[in-house]
Amino acid sequence: MRYALLLLAALAFVPVAAGSGTDLYGANCIECHGPQGRGIPERGPSLRGVGARAADFYLRTGYMPLGNPHDQPHRKRVQFTKRELAELVAYVASFGGGPPIPRPEPARGNLAEGQELFTEHCAGCHQIDAEGGYVTNAVAPPLDRASPVEIAEAVRTGPYLMPRFSEKQIGDDQLNSIIRYVQYAKHPDDRGGWSLGHVGPVPEGLVTWFVAVVLLIATCAVIGQRIRS
Repeated sequence: MRYALLLLAALAFVPVAAGSGTDLYGANCIECHGPQGRGIPERGPSLRGVGARAADFYLRTGYMPLGNPHDQPHRKRVQFTKRELAELVAYVASFGGGPPIPRPEPARGNLAEGQELFTEHCAGCHQIDAEGGYVTNAVAPPLDRASPVEIAEAVRTGPYLMPRFSEKQIGDDQLNSIIRYVQYAKHPDDRGGWSLGHVGPVPEGLVTWFVAVVLLIATCAVIGQRIRS
């Protein structure tokens, strides 16, 4: 009896074997994506062949699980622990095929090239300062909380209405440069002084005109005062 109790106590500290991804999938994903990720029409697409890359992106950003399958996913608090996340991603990847989680190296990218590439491919929706924007029937999210891995996953996966960019369209070296620019855009070097929220030339122009008008009125008031005196 004594040895049985010791054995039970020891087992209580043994980690649960990997494989609970099946249970996590059944509790959080199967309603929309169906058994074995086969998909359910009008609710969720098939997950066969998406690999770990897409699963990791949607889960680590909190995009999934989604309450209403017709809503645009938004970043929210992740509902899983790191271990649960890894198990669930591994389970989805086990459906067969698909790319692994990327490992970008933004430190090897070129900042100037990254700005050019981001302007060409991304700024139309996310704005040049990567603070997000509005597009038809959707919102392009700000990238201030996006990690290098998440940016790489999004570029290759094309979540929601975002287009997917293949390695032929944006090479891995170019992707490193884009990620480096996005990381820089989070805390840019404002050598010009007042950043005005980094929202572009329009508010800067408005502020310039506002200051100019105030100075013009003040100048006219001074001149008028001198004439009357």
